[in-house]
Amino acid sequence: MKIALASPPIPTSMNDGLYWLEKLAQEAAQQQAVIICFPESYLPGYPGMPYPPEDRSPEKLQAALDKVCAIAAANNIAIIVPMDWPHENAYLNLAYVVSDKGEILGFQTKNQLDPTEDNLWIAGTARTMFEVNGLKFGITICHEGFRYPESVRWAAQRDAVIVFHPHFNGSDTAGPQLTEWGHKNNPYYEKAIMMRALENTIYFASANYASRFPESAGAIIAPDGTCIAHEVYGRTGVLVADIDPALATGLLAKRFKKHLL
Repeated sequence: MKIALASPPIPTSMNDGLYWLEKLAQEAAQQQAVIICFPESYLPGYPGMPYPPEDRSPEKLQAALDKVCAIAAANNIAIIVPMDWPHENAYLNLAYVVSDKGEILGFQTKNQLDPTEDNLWIAGTARTMFEVNGLKFGITICHEGFRYPESVRWAAQRDAVIVFHPHFNGSDTAGPQLTEWGHKNNPYYEKAIMMRALENTIYFASANYASRFPESAGAIIAPDGTCIAHEVYGRTGVLVADIDPALATGLLAKRFKKHLL
């Protein structure tokens, strides 16, 4: 089974984000991927990215989600599209899952906010399992996947083959110039995603933007903790890799003694 991670540029508008979403979904479908995951808060973009404020209106967000559903159906590929979504006079940071028929299967909220994000979003309160073409998976969003391994173990204990991890770190203006994925001097992010796979014996797939100064690159990690594919730093494109669901046993996650907490 083939899965895909998108590495789009930072969107300058909702229309720009949708342009790249359609282009990259088409590329992934042409490579027979069954699902593609985009980075955190992709539509309209992470707060502070250079999109017009009106792109955060409920009407624009709903129209964009409708367009994503049409793109998924037209290309016969499931899409994980992270969005900022209006809720109770604030916004949730969430990821919608759209089937290859264009149906909304549900969404996963970001439940563990970074302290710096408390003024950007309200935290979600529930976790959800998803299934596409027989592939069972969970989603954990950025900070909670990097620093709250329980968010991944929850899905692994419920037979997830893979957990998708849309995130954003880095900048288009300044930052480290990384050259080697997983290098010991890199920020800790790439080491953390290796651990999320290894400590649960499942696949872990982490998607980031193609910014000029990323602090991690998109990557797909095998259940034994090895990186089976990673993106080139700063490259716009699609990362596609084969996974073998039979290898994702969830063994270590299911041996965890929850009663000792």
